[in-house]
Amino acid sequence: MSTETAPAAGAAEPVPTAVPRGPVTSASYSITVRLTSDGDPASIGRIATAVGSAGGAVTAIDVVDSRPDGLTVDVTCSAADAAHSEEMVEALRGVPGVKVRKVSDRTFLLHLGGKLEVASKVPLKTRDDLSMAYTPGVARVCLALAEHPEDVRRLTIKGNTVAVVTDGSAVLGLGDIGPGAAMPVMEGKAALFKRFADIDAWPICLDTQDVDEIVRTVELIAPGFGGINLEDIAAPRCFEIEKRLRDKLDIPVFHDDQHGTAIVALAALKNALRVVDKQLADVKIVVAGGGAAGTAIVHLLLKAGAGKVLVWDREGILSPDDDRLGPAKKQLAQLTNPAAERGELPDALVGADVFIGVSAGNVLKVEDLARMNERAIVFPMANPTPEVDPVRAREFAAIVASGRSDLPNQINNVLAFPGVFRGLLDARATEISDGMLLAAADALAAVVGDDQLNANFIIPSVFDAAVTTAVAAAVAEQARHEPGATVEVSGIETTPA
Repeated sequence: MSTETAPAAGAAEPVPTAVPRGPVTSASYSITVRLTSDGDPASIGRIATAVGSAGGAVTAIDVVDSRPDGLTVDVTCSAADAAHSEEMVEALRGVPGVKVRKVSDRTFLLHLGGKLEVASKVPLKTRDDLSMAYTPGVARVCLALAEHPEDVRRLTIKGNTVAVVTDGSAVLGLGDIGPGAAMPVMEGKAALFKRFADIDAWPICLDTQDVDEIVRTVELIAPGFGGINLEDIAAPRCFEIEKRLRDKLDIPVFHDDQHGTAIVALAALKNALRVVDKQLADVKIVVAGGGAAGTAIVHLLLKAGAGKVLVWDREGILSPDDDRLGPAKKQLAQLTNPAAERGELPDALVGADVFIGVSAGNVLKVEDLARMNERAIVFPMANPTPEVDPVRAREFAAIVASGRSDLPNQINNVLAFPGVFRGLLDARATEISDGMLLAAADALAAVVGDDQLNANFIIPSVFDAAVTTAVAAAVAEQARHEPGATVEVSGIETTPA
């Protein structure tokens, strides 16, 4: 999800709190160092000790070449961050009798040449294969589709293909880095579609931030896709793009930064409320961030029956009588703050039961959480740095969830979007509705059974095979029960030409 907000101009700046270095278990900052060492048998032990003294973890030592006078080895280490990786390399350079030859960042190596490829689903080994897959046989299929365009979903890749569309304006927590720099994220998203839902997705990175151009471009490429996944497009532009595309296209349009985040956050909140024995209609919820993710979360919370929600952004608590607010935030304020409360984020937390953050790192002092009610629920989800230190937040909250993979209760969009699109494609849906989003959240929450639920396990693992299946089934069932939400096909594949 993107992080689009900052402290209010002129407001008291929050005191940044140091985010602790996480456990050295993440492969995203792992390196492989090629070393040569002298013939001393103890050199391998000194190498491992040097990495450990720098706070790293050796995950593999592979001998590349062995000679009587020494060894060439590849040492693979995991680190907490890029600076930590450099510290480990410096420690290795200080080992007597050892020379550092080359350092390879394993994450960059993984991205060499990109992460996607195109493969044929049918054999192309004989003349017969070619005559059916291509000319002349393909012409019969083309003519049939010209007569029955509703069957394009069945007889082409359209029925299982999603376009992952971005303008590169709000990529992760990196901001406006452009379409080229956004490509690795979109490739990764496409890979996740395939891994978790067997959906063929393709990155579409557009070199424009003009709303009209984006809408028209997506409209023109839509015939080749069964769904559109908008990704990392900054607010408020993303709201208009999504709305216009939904009005124009006959396939579902889903902005994952909005709706994927909202689905997972709602599912996690439902289970957290079960743990602390509170009801959604009774609790006070504070959402930090009035951008794409925050707006979608608030919308889905209200649809699910939330009783009281306040939203904070750079302007302070969003109030309907605040003339500084743009149209999107003004509408959000009208939905959530009819009493026109004013103040900063700590003020909003007084008497709150739930904090959900989709704003920016370190906008909140951990001590401010003491203003919340007992058995508080805290979800600081900004990436890469949460709104408040999730480790220290446990001093004040009964349940903490964040976007971090090295802590319990990770709020991760991959729990939602593969199953949502699998269900939409299976139902041949032409649109996506609030009912489908709510069905997805309910299904995701239900994956965690009563015998599993506890403060450190309110949301399932992304690798739980039941997640995609449950979400897809719920979305497809809801789609089939909503008038006009699905398209019928003629069954032409069984009709002789």
